[in-house]
Amino acid sequence: MVAKILDGKSLAQKIQTKLQNQISEKVAQGKRAPGLAVLMVGDNPASAVYVRNKEKSCQKVGMESFSRHFSADATQEELEEAIAQLNQDERVDGILVQLPLPSHLDSVGLLLKILPEKDADGLHPYNLGKLVRQEKGLRSCTPAGVMEILKEYNIDIAGKKAVVVGRSILVGKPIALMLLEENATVTIAHSRTANLAEVTKDADILVAAVGKPEMITADMVKPGAVVIDVGINRIETSEGKGKLVGDVDYQAIKDIASYITPVPGGVGPMTVAMLLQNTYLSYLVSTEKVQS
Repeated sequence: MVAKILDGKSLAQKIQTKLQNQISEKVAQGKRAPGLAVLMVGDNPASAVYVRNKEKSCQKVGMESFSRHFSADATQEELEEAIAQLNQDERVDGILVQLPLPSHLDSVGLLLKILPEKDADGLHPYNLGKLVRQEKGLRSCTPAGVMEILKEYNIDIAGKKAVVVGRSILVGKPIALMLLEENATVTIAHSRTANLAEVTKDADILVAAVGKPEMITADMVKPGAVVIDVGINRIETSEGKGKLVGDVDYQAIKDIASYITPVPGGVGPMTVAMLLQNTYLSYLVSTEKVQS
């Protein structure tokens, strides 16, 4: 068996093309374009790449970008003031604080300052509460992207055993709730889980979201399982070159799984697509309020 590739890159392009058409239609009707604001602090090279990609994606679909770059010594008060201004700016539908932040800043405190209806990342407690209650709302981008991939490839979730390795509020917990919402039987595994390989080998759907390069090995995967790799880790090859790998040993597992996401080109592009989709959904609500 050779696993079928779950191509997140092509799906993300499909979603962005749909958004581009929807936005151009709204603009043709005389409405403003949606707006996304990304706040970046410092000069983290990886963050700079992510922000540039988000800005390019905004431009591609016809969204306005209101990115703001702060120096590494920016204060909590400066950022809170910037968020307050963006909350009041009617051109801005989505706000995102690019992580990681310098250690002197409180990322949770900043998240709480964003209006829930402008929470493009879907991580505000109000939006996470809606997820717990299975109510419509803005969903955390990376887990939402995973669910879109499963849907695109018609992978049956109901009644299946799903194991999520990782319990972060960014990915692990929300993806577990989303899988539960689709009637999977869900187990969350983590660093304290006893006999981890036994737990993961029981999974029909295995989601790896731990941030450890190639931690999930072939002996941890049930033959025919669907393997979703959320990890993006930069390692150095024996030639001294940088290389991106996931949390899954892709080469070993691609001959065991029925479906697998590659790294790069799997879940990563979907995160940005869901960010744009969340912003567009907020825009629709905002423009409906203005009309009414």
